[in-house]
Amino acid sequence: MITFVISLCLLVLGYFVYGKFVERIFGPDPARQTPCFTNRDGVDFIPMPTWKVFLIQFLNIAGTGPIFGAIQGILFGPAAFIWIVLGCIFGGAVHDFLSAMVSIRQRGASLPEIIGKELGSTARIVMLVFSLVLMILVGAVFVTTPAGLLTRMTGSEDAFIGSNLFWVIAILLYYVLATLLPIDKLIGRIYPVFGLALLIMAVGMLVGILFIGGGTLPEITDAFSNHHPSSSIPLFPGLFITIACGAVSGFHATQSPMMARCIQNERLGRPVFYGAMITEGLVALIWAAAAIKFADSVSDYEGTPYQKLWALMTNGGTSNPNPAIIVDTICNSWLGTVGAILAILGVVAAPITSGDTAFRSARLIAADFLHFKQERTINRLILSIPLFAVAVSLMFVDFSVLWRYFGWSNQTLSVFTLWAITVYLARKHKLYIVTLVPALFMTYVCTSYICIAPEGLQLPAIAGYIIAALLDISLLVWFIVWQRKMQNQPNQ
Repeated sequence: MITFVISLCLLVLGYFVYGKFVERIFGPDPARQTPCFTNRDGVDFIPMPTWKVFLIQFLNIAGTGPIFGAIQGILFGPAAFIWIVLGCIFGGAVHDFLSAMVSIRQRGASLPEIIGKELGSTARIVMLVFSLVLMILVGAVFVTTPAGLLTRMTGSEDAFIGSNLFWVIAILLYYVLATLLPIDKLIGRIYPVFGLALLIMAVGMLVGILFIGGGTLPEITDAFSNHHPSSSIPLFPGLFITIACGAVSGFHATQSPMMARCIQNERLGRPVFYGAMITEGLVALIWAAAAIKFADSVSDYEGTPYQKLWALMTNGGTSNPNPAIIVDTICNSWLGTVGAILAILGVVAAPITSGDTAFRSARLIAADFLHFKQERTINRLILSIPLFAVAVSLMFVDFSVLWRYFGWSNQTLSVFTLWAITVYLARKHKLYIVTLVPALFMTYVCTSYICIAPEGLQLPAIAGYIIAALLDISLLVWFIVWQRKMQNQPNQ
């Protein structure tokens, strides 16, 4: 429990201390007009209240990520607590805040446009394709998974109303509306409600951890060995790929420009973007602790708390683990009827709110690339119809293999983002070390993972580590050489 409580305090302290430090490095200008005023179009560029922008940003980047990822990550052991705290403060929150602020300075530019400007046209095209594929994949999966859960809840597979097809169509129709309508008409109204509910659920879990039930929490002394009962991936880099949302997630940089187009003053950037990521870290930390504490209290299964948690997520069988099972079990056990309602939010509403903004983000990315204005509904339809057509076709594909690549793809996106921001800071003659170190670290994580993983090159771990180190050294040398050339150039 000591490690958990200290971790909570460090996350909050990180916002006030390191967050303020990073904010000073960037230098927000309160007098500078933000894109919601300079580019106002009544659809995507709309001034919104700060509290609403925060809750939308939080739910945009959260969804089920900090819940499901943290639950699966704690299987590696209490090292998950360390990664969530350090990754969130020094990596994820910096990544989210600076990518959003750069977007604001570049008139609300989407991620591929930012990367293209800083890393070149080739990187821009690669990121365009990479981001669109990732967004469509997220959108497609977050149609099928909540539809399946809703079907099981309603138990109406024999009739059309309540069947899987019914829920797929209903969710798709909602996604179409959320993608096409002005951001303040649908997303702006329901997201604050869902975001607040997700925070209430986290508070309920915190009360459960501190005051309800038995079981104990692991301490930092057990953090330096792999406790996972099933994974063949080493603790490093397996843990750092499994826990993305709540630590470092490239997906966030595709979402932040949406709120960068709605925030009314640059000085609000740290509370909204850095603050939303710290909040997500708190949610991830709470769910990691809740899952392992609850598992430790269960007497129906034998073994370590990690083996018990694995058994709970697979219902004692050998199938692939489903974190939704443990979410539902804990909420009902600790919070009763209210918990059951919150569990529905966690496993159904949250993924839907990730899917809709994924499609909206895909539309915005395509529009930025094509320089295609989005004020007219017909223009939004022209871009949206192909995106939904591809997503629907992907629903007929087996995602069991594709989804295993998602964690790696998500973190790889953060690598490109962190390098682009590092170049941006160097061009502006600002302290770029705050993003250079996370960029090198995440490059090492992603490279070693794809070398070692069963779905990757399947190399011995030592070979993966060496290849990752060589790439890191090469990139660092390239950056130093480039940066020295930049020193004598004027601030750009």
